[in-house]
Amino acid sequence: MHDYVIVGAGSAGCVLANRLSADPSVRVLLVEAGGKDRSPNIKIPAAFPKQFHTKLDWDYCTEPEPHVDGRSLYVPRGKSLGGSSSMNAMLYVRGRPLDYDLWEAQGAAGWGYRDVLPYFKRSEDNVRGASEFHGAGGELRVREQRSPRPLNRRLLAACEGAGIPRIPDYNGPEQDGASMFQVTQHNGRRWSAADAFLRPALKRPNLEVRTNATVLGVELEGGRAVGVRVGRRGGGVEVLRAGREVILAAGAIGSPQLLLLSGIGPAAELEEAGVVARHDLPGVGRNLQDHPFVTILWEVDEPDTLYGADKPGPLAEWVLRRSGPLSSTVAEVCAFVRTRAGLPAADIQFHMGAAYFEDHGQETYDAPCMVIAPVLVSPQARGKLWLRSADPEAKPRILTNTLGEPDDVASMVAGMHRAREIAAQPELREIVRKEIKPGPGAVDDEDMAADLRRRLMLIYHPVGTCRMSDTGDDAVVDSSLKVHGLEGLRVIDASVMPVIPGGNTNAPTMMVAERGADLVLGKVAVPA
Repeated sequence: MHDYVIVGAGSAGCVLANRLSADPSVRVLLVEAGGKDRSPNIKIPAAFPKQFHTKLDWDYCTEPEPHVDGRSLYVPRGKSLGGSSSMNAMLYVRGRPLDYDLWEAQGAAGWGYRDVLPYFKRSEDNVRGASEFHGAGGELRVREQRSPRPLNRRLLAACEGAGIPRIPDYNGPEQDGASMFQVTQHNGRRWSAADAFLRPALKRPNLEVRTNATVLGVELEGGRAVGVRVGRRGGGVEVLRAGREVILAAGAIGSPQLLLLSGIGPAAELEEAGVVARHDLPGVGRNLQDHPFVTILWEVDEPDTLYGADKPGPLAEWVLRRSGPLSSTVAEVCAFVRTRAGLPAADIQFHMGAAYFEDHGQETYDAPCMVIAPVLVSPQARGKLWLRSADPEAKPRILTNTLGEPDDVASMVAGMHRAREIAAQPELREIVRKEIKPGPGAVDDEDMAADLRRRLMLIYHPVGTCRMSDTGDDAVVDSSLKVHGLEGLRVIDASVMPVIPGGNTNAPTMMVAERGADLVLGKVAVPA
């Protein structure tokens, strides 16, 4: 028997496996449904879209979304060691201090910015060195981009021309402004949570990792979790027992699905799906949030873009020197802006780069291009996740309600106009050949809103489906990440976030796991 069974070897699970197994007297089992992370499409930074719709991807999609022309939206999730940190765009973004103060204000005691900053710093090995806001010497390599495209200089200058100042550190106390992204890479290759946290711990005799092992549910005895059920390859079910705790780290889709399959969730809904309700917990699967985005695309007269990056020359450069266009994260420049007065923080984050990126990288264009993509970082819309059936192999039903709130539409449309304003500055105007999408036919707000509903995508940041709070009927875990009303069961991943951070979510997920590990080990005093 192991002391701790961790479900999911993703961004959170790898951190937890490392921190918990650091004590040689503790036995830890990490269970992952996917396989090893050996694919070149994981290691080569610019190849991340080539993982989509493959065996490396859980390949989820939403139900028809009522506010985006009834389209189903694609939700990729990594299915290998490293989870979505082996599939993401490697952009190191924490969000704003106010995000975490809002978590605390909503009932997550001890999760304010002053509490979480030390955990961001503990993980971090930032090439810029240690400071008040950054760490050095941690496991997670945070680097400047290896081979940034020359177009980035024009993008930054155009942002300044459009009234968006340059900012030295968007992960500091003030986020508004334009900057180059810092990335989770090392020597031009991806540096996932598996690279950072799991591999250094694999030599420990008290850590066991099982891959290609699909967890079917949590094993309950009375009001206590005692293990997890795993399907055997030849048929049947094996129970992997945990002497101390079961920890779900399967992400904002996987963790609530496992709770629901185990009979933990809204009782009436569970019975409709054919699952025996064991513990009525109405908030499981609710509070789903993600960041929607749309691409504004131009053909440009600029030879050194990511166009042709998949040809033999760039591949040889990456293999030999770990440099060149294949070391790119596609989006290389970011800007955080407020689209209207009175907002407490930026509502739009621009992802910009020297590339054509549409339909999650599946659509191509035969010429050099530039993209400026507004991302809604503080959405008001809330969605939910629920079971399709009692079959553990059936993908859950997901609905984000994206653009269901008028302010969300207004922010996105304003972001689209602002993207055009950036492209109209002299530094970019002199190289732009034509706007490809939405194109010259889209002029006013109504045109832009129609294009938005037609082309909008999600940017792979689902959170919130096991909301953390010490109060409220819809809370799933308390501020120590224990599932309300049960013993021996915690959820530690992006699903516990009460409110989505104002930026990319990978760094915040690892922070949650860093603090979660201390809570499990009793190193953090739980607030009264």
